[in-house]
Amino acid sequence: MIANIDTSLIDWSRAQFALTAMYHWLFVPLTLGLGIIQALMETLYVKTGKEYWKTTARFWMKLFGINFAIGVATGLILEFEFGTNWSNYSWFVGDIFGAPLAIEGILAFFMEATFIAVMFFGWDKVSKRFHLASTWLTIAGATLSALWILVANAWMQYPAGMHFNPDTVRNEMLDFWAVALSPVAINKFFHTVLSGWVTGATFVIGVSCWYLYKKREQAFALRSIKVGAIFGLVASILLLWTGDGSAYQVADKQPMKLAAMEGLYQGEKGAGLVGIGILNPNRSSYDSPEDPFLFKIEIPKMLSLLAERDADAFVPGITDLIEGGYTDKTGQPALSAKEKIAKGKRAIQALADYRQAKKEKDEAGMAAHRTVLEENFAYFGYGYLQDPSELIPPVGLSFYSFHIMVLLGGYLILLFLAIWILHRKSTFLQMRWLHLVALWSIPLAYIAGQAGWIVAEVGRQPWAIQDILPTIAGISRLETASVQTTFFLFLILFTVLLIAELRILIKAIQAGPETETAHSQTNEYE
Repeated sequence: MIANIDTSLIDWSRAQFALTAMYHWLFVPLTLGLGIIQALMETLYVKTGKEYWKTTARFWMKLFGINFAIGVATGLILEFEFGTNWSNYSWFVGDIFGAPLAIEGILAFFMEATFIAVMFFGWDKVSKRFHLASTWLTIAGATLSALWILVANAWMQYPAGMHFNPDTVRNEMLDFWAVALSPVAINKFFHTVLSGWVTGATFVIGVSCWYLYKKREQAFALRSIKVGAIFGLVASILLLWTGDGSAYQVADKQPMKLAAMEGLYQGEKGAGLVGIGILNPNRSSYDSPEDPFLFKIEIPKMLSLLAERDADAFVPGITDLIEGGYTDKTGQPALSAKEKIAKGKRAIQALADYRQAKKEKDEAGMAAHRTVLEENFAYFGYGYLQDPSELIPPVGLSFYSFHIMVLLGGYLILLFLAIWILHRKSTFLQMRWLHLVALWSIPLAYIAGQAGWIVAEVGRQPWAIQDILPTIAGISRLETASVQTTFFLFLILFTVLLIAELRILIKAIQAGPETETAHSQTNEYE
């Protein structure tokens, strides 16, 4: 069946899903980050009673609302695509994958939809504390939405808490908490949410610096910069911690992704971490003799330390993972890709034999085939692959995306630190070059976030579900032309929505806060 699927259908379906996801992620991080910041500002208003904090909170809340509305639209389309373009995937794991998405819709999204009305329209109509509670509950709902979506995504990276039912040919959930609280899910949630916080902080600082550059609303801008810089610095430092956790989980659960991220072909003990490097475009295959790099600066033994918590530990490279033979973490010789593919094909054949025996009411045959299936199910997805090289994700895209993300993350930490130190100086208002640097750092935060998702999703190819279901086996039976048509329709729609949001945001920013009670008092924020 798989062999008969048009590869162009797979490519276009993947492209459509990637398009929707990338557009959606233009809105989500700002929702997560800006939501917390404006809630903190409202908290300061309730605590101090100072009206200028109310003015500040309401302005950022307005921008939050513009972004939130368009983010919802793209998110809904993304969830529908699982059923339209990836029906085999939905059938195979719908019992598990659908659970967190259902909770997201019923609980988290309901919280957002309920309290957001009070947050926007309840000013001066409800008590300060009730309004503040509504604001925080709205942000909590948005964060919980992210939690359950990320739990679902993490399960695709590390399937846990389930078993395969050969009677229904579906994976069924055994332990909900094993799915929800897996180490990959917890780490992914915190890392992703923190990246949104960093984006929100960068946005607030950048927009505020634009006001300073234009010599407008200086008191408002300085207040916002103070909150944004502190918030961004704390979030970015925590992001370093969760990033380390992510690397460790990838090394443990997805070693091929780690090897691609680092351009590591030959494994070694005391493996170094590439800080900056240029891959050799002439390297044509995993076993070709060319050097993987034209140039690289490496931190000795750092990759082993991050991946295995041991500076002298062995880290397998792409060639090792394909050819096997090295000693894995269990102390056993690692299987080669060919051996895994063979086991996968035995599992697929055992499933077919089991279903035939069931049809013939051969209980002994059913038991025998089920045993073979269970013994080899860990490699079930490998059975759909024909060539070991299919297990290698796009190395160049994974490597450069990862290093762009890391370098930009380091840059943003320095930016927050510099802004925090300099914003208290009397000369800060005259540092027009720094105002422009902060403003143009906004797109860099988005690039870092998008690069992170490219690493996460491209780096795990060919898997839709790690080791269990390759992308080629999750596709719907559709006409390629229909997927192409919807791809361009979505491209036009999302682009229009993005342009509309940018125009509305820019117009709102140009208009400025509703009131500025102390426009000329630049020290009011202290």
